[in-house]
Amino acid sequence: MAEQSTQSIEVDAPPEKVMAVIADFASYPEWAKQVRETEVLATDDTGRAKQVKLTLDAGPIKDVYTLEYDWAADGRSVSWHLVRGQMQKAQDGRYELVPVGEGRTRVTYTLSVELVLPMIGLLRRKAEKMVMDTALKELKRRVEDLA
Repeated sequence: MAEQSTQSIEVDAPPEKVMAVIADFASYPEWAKQVRETEVLATDDTGRAKQVKLTLDAGPIKDVYTLEYDWAADGRSVSWHLVRGQMQKAQDGRYELVPVGEGRTRVTYTLSVELVLPMIGLLRRKAEKMVMDTALKELKRRVEDLA
């Protein structure tokens, strides 16, 4: 597996509100700028998305890919892996939510992406960090706007 990149951000909302936004794939195109379309292909026994097809448009990088999700029973983390993609041959990710004080949550995002086309490790990690930074800031904005 490729090296992972990790970033964290604090959000002014409790973990359950943060996880509700993460789990609401239908609304991603409204707040996650690079996600153009989502389609839940399968759900688990609790009704949460198990497989999701995403259409990404990040300028020069466009991809349609399917991720499979594994939701923690305590509602504090979700992990995923790539089922199929066009530009990616592997993706593993995880959101972990930790309460930090009254009504605040530290969101830690871990991501590892392997593209079909080879990319120098330094450039790949830089791209992962940019993706994570944008995703965390957009998630924070969305959760706090809804709180």
